[in-house]
Order: sequence, then C-alpha cells, then structure tokens
Amino acid sequence: MISAFPSRREALRTTACGFGSLALTSLLARESRGAGGNGIDNPLAPRQPHFPARVKRVIFLFMRGGPSQVDSFDWKPELTKRHEEDLGGGRRYFQSPWEFSRHGQCGMPISNLFPHTAKHADKLCVINSMHTDIGNHPQAILQMNTGSFQFVRPSVGSWVVYGLGTENQNLPGFITINPDFSAGGARKYGCAFLPSATSGTAINQWGGADGNGPPSLKGIKIPYTENSTIPVDRQRKQLDLLQAINRERLERDRINEPLEGIIQSYETAFRMQSEMPELMDVEREPKHILEKYGVNKEPTDNYGRACLMARRFVEAGVRFVQINQGFWDQHKDLVGGHQKLADESDQPVAAMLADLEERGLLEDTLVLWGGEFGRPPILNKDQGRDHNNVGFTMWLAGGGVKGGLRYGETDPTGQTAEVDKVHLHDLHATLLHLLGLDHERLTYRYGGRDFRLTDVYGQVVKGILA
Repeated sequence: MISAFPSRREALRTTACGFGSLALTSLLARESRGAGGNGIDNPLAPRQPHFPARVKRVIFLFMRGGPSQVDSFDWKPELTKRHEEDLGGGRRYFQSPWEFSRHGQCGMPISNLFPHTAKHADKLCVINSMHTDIGNHPQAILQMNTGSFQFVRPSVGSWVVYGLGTENQNLPGFITINPDFSAGGARKYGCAFLPSATSGTAINQWGGADGNGPPSLKGIKIPYTENSTIPVDRQRKQLDLLQAINRERLERDRINEPLEGIIQSYETAFRMQSEMPELMDVEREPKHILEKYGVNKEPTDNYGRACLMARRFVEAGVRFVQINQGFWDQHKDLVGGHQKLADESDQPVAAMLADLEERGLLEDTLVLWGGEFGRPPILNKDQGRDHNNVGFTMWLAGGGVKGGLRYGETDPTGQTAEVDKVHLHDLHATLLHLLGLDHERLTYRYGGRDFRLTDVYGQVVKGILA
C-alpha cells in the first residue's frame, strides 16, 4: 500500500532507487513550503482531503474515567424492573438515580444529569453501542487517543493535522486543554513518528483552563510564550540567525527530519506570541457570553473557560481541539461523583453547541463527547459502578452527522453492545471520513511499513452520516 502522504525521507529514498521521480514531483507539488522562506516542507500547510469533507475541524470533549451510559444517554426501562436484583458478592442491578425524560422533537431520552445538553437533543447523534478492547484506564485512554494501547502511536489530533494541515499558520494545528499526565502522559497527544509540528500543544497542565495554577505560575497561559527581556524585533533577528545556522546544517545533511521539525516549531512558537495570548483571554468576550458559558462562577468557571477557548480556537482556524475532564471513575459514591462533574461541564458544553450554531460554525465543526469506556448497570458494595468496555455511549454533533438519532443498542440492562455495534476503530474511521480522509489511505511509512490510525481495522459507520 502506498502512503497517501509520504515523508520526504521516503520520497527521496524512492527517487534514489531510480523509479520514484514522479512520486517526488507529486510530493513537492502538493506540500507547501515553510513560512519565511525556510525552504523546508511545512507540515501545517493546508492540504486537500481525499474527497469532499463534511466538516473542517473537530472539538473532542474527552470525559476521562468513563461516564456511565445507563445514567446519562442510554435509557433502560428493563433495568428499573430488575432494580436491586441480587447478583452476589455485594453486586446488584441498580436503576439510574437520575430520572430520564424525552427531549427535542426527536423525543430522545436523556437523564437529568445533563439538563442543559438535553436542550440540544435534536443536534445529538448518540451512539449507544460503543465498545473497545480493554477495561483498564491506562490502556483504554491510550487507545481512545491514539488507536493503540500497546505501542507508541500518533494521537488522533496529530493524524488529522498530518492529513489536512491547519488553516492558521500562526497557531498550532492541534491544541489539548487541561491534559492529564497519567496513563501514558504526553503520548495521548503526541505525534510519535509523524512530523513534530503535528503534536498537540498542551494548555495548562497545572490545573485551570486559563492557566491560573500555583502562585508561581499565576497568569501563565502556555509556558515560555512571553519574553520579558528581549523585544519582538530583536527576537526575530535572533531567531533568523539561529534558523540560518539550522538551514545550513540541513543543506549539508539533505535529510534530517528532526532538524526540520525544530525549524518549524521555532517559527510556529514565534508567531504564536502575537495571536495565542489574545485568543486565550476569554475575558475579551461580552458579558452575556461569559455568563452563558458559566465563566467567573462556580462550579462551571474552569470548564466554561475551556469550552469558550475551544470555540475561539476553531473560529481562528485551529484544526483539532481536545478538552479533557476527569475523573469519571466512581467506584464509590456514583451519585456524588457523577453529579459534581456534570455540574461542572453540562452548562459549558451546551453553551458551546449553541454558540457554534449561532456563529455558523457547527455546520462544519464536529463535536465529539465521551470517555474511554462506560460503566455497568450494576452497583457494587461501595455504592459505585465499576468499568465496562463492552458497551457504552458517545455522542457527536455538528456537520455530517444525523441529529436527533440514537444509533445502536446495548442489551436490555445496558451492559453489552448488541445491535449495530461500533468499535473504537470504527469511530476513528468515521471521524476521518467526515473530515474527507480515507482512513485506509491516510498512512505514514515508518520503520519499513505503512502505519495508520486504525491499523488494519475500522469501518465507517454510514448509519450516522447525514
């Protein structure tokens, strides 16, 4: 299989073998050059998709830890009938403590755990038949974010930026807000063997969506984006000298992909100084917008700022934004834990959906919500629910998907996906398809073989496509 977007290293190697001049010519014609005339391929330059795209950008609302589907978007009347049925070992079937009611013209059942999101029922494409390979957090989180829990692989956001580039060369193509550093650390938003410029830019790993962390870091948005000692014009001269040295070395080496990545990252970082701080300053928004997202009040301030930043980022041309929230892992006190996290995120998510629609962005933006797995319809002896990777729920909204749709089913109690099952690889294949990318053609040759996000798996879920 020929890589859809081969690396320069592979193209030059093919040419050296005497039969790849056409491949090299095609490559150079397709890829734009770096800003400022640095003479190298720019991995962030916008690229044409494989076929007409339904959406241009993605916002992934990652609910780390696994929210319970039977307490949110997967209504199970049978579970109510079997409530308190003893399964032994302190385990019993347990109906949702939250009441389900129907919402929107579609009559979608959603629990009152998410009253604000429920107002957008007619926008939601709810997949009730998700399943994944493993039920442990570290592996499942990695697989959700990279497609693999066994090997170091590029993250979903990196694959998207690699395939399409980004629309604003002054900003990263992939931004991750409030990432966690457990369960694989930076691998969850890293680029692995893809060009380094496709890696996710992490915002605020210290605790507040706007960078308000410990006193020593108060007010810092992204580390090292401000230089208090050297003015911008002198920084530019300093960088030009450094880049001239780097390009001279690159001309000698002919092939040096790490050095190309360094050159690109320096340029992007310099340009970010002018645009990124302004975008992250959500206080520039009108008062009614801040109130809509729940900014400057608890418990919604942190997640509200993250959602508002995400809207500002995609509006400015960022290709892929991920907002991380956790930890939805309530083995104890299901009611208290889930309610707290829903109270923090429900209003901001609903505000973002409304805001995107009002600005005409939702029609070509895909919003994806969900965790690495779900939870069973069983309550344990500690009044919590354990892990469930064989049946859970995620929802999508925006361009290209059918709103007001419940797709697939779990069994009558909500334990196992049974009807129109959707594996995580299928979800990834569908996400790429909506962006105009064929998941079987979006490959990268590394170590002598072609890699792709879905490995050798994945089918586009055509039943959810508008």
